[in-house]
Amino acid sequence: MKETREEMQPLIDQDIRQRHYGMEDSMRAIGWLIALMGVLLSGCVSAQGTNEQTRQALAPNGPLRVAFLAGPLYATQDAGTGEFKGVAIDLGRGIAARLGVPMQPVVYPNPGGIMAGAKTGEWDVAFIGMSAERATAVDFSAPYMEVEQGYLVRAGLPITTAAEVDRPGVRVGVIEKAGADVFLSGALKSATLVRVRSTDELAALLASGNADVIAATKAFLFGRLASQPDARVLDGRILVEPIAAAVPKGRDPTAAREVAQFVEDAKRSGQAKSAIDRAGLRGVVAAPLN
Repeated sequence: MKETREEMQPLIDQDIRQRHYGMEDSMRAIGWLIALMGVLLSGCVSAQGTNEQTRQALAPNGPLRVAFLAGPLYATQDAGTGEFKGVAIDLGRGIAARLGVPMQPVVYPNPGGIMAGAKTGEWDVAFIGMSAERATAVDFSAPYMEVEQGYLVRAGLPITTAAEVDRPGVRVGVIEKAGADVFLSGALKSATLVRVRSTDELAALLASGNADVIAATKAFLFGRLASQPDARVLDGRILVEPIAAAVPKGRDPTAAREVAQFVEDAKRSGQAKSAIDRAGLRGVVAAPLN
């Protein structure tokens, strides 16, 4: 039986409505997809902008210039290749890799040189012991490692404990403005401090007889035992020095934030501990998470 147009009209109207709403749903879905793609693309552009901002803030000259003291605590130079290896190199490369730039070592003989270099723009990131005085020139991260400092006594002296060092006539060698110098300047009452400007000069004090004891990081002291026959490192420690990464004051705050985040990531992932273990350091541990 043939339906009349009047009978068919409700079905026709329903079909039209379904097609209309179907097209609306499709258009709405397409609109959401376009909006989502816009958000993702803008996020990528923003991330690229952030990365570029971080590179400019932290490595404005191209390579990341990483400053440190020559010595086992930071990095030592291979006599054959001239290449530096150590904790400062490993962590410096880690920061440079995050930025996508090469790393350039900047080596100093003493902490004073690093602090002077911060003011003249000679480096971008430094690895150095923390102190209130240094914090006036640089912005520190949290520590990435903690270092025991102690005494090395030359052969033939009847000094067996740290307490016996502080006596009249005892000469204690220290690197000027290093952690041991800062601490012992206030702690020693009777012994005399003999200040030098580098680790090589510090080691030479014992060999020349111009010091009876040298005070420094235990990593350095144990490393020097081989060249100082019958010298000995005393038990115990005179202080524990926190070692951190630093950025010169006056930089874009992005630089200090990036370095601080890297240090926390390096501790959390075990990268800091692995660098310490590879260097074979004694009297040194990775610092706890901030």
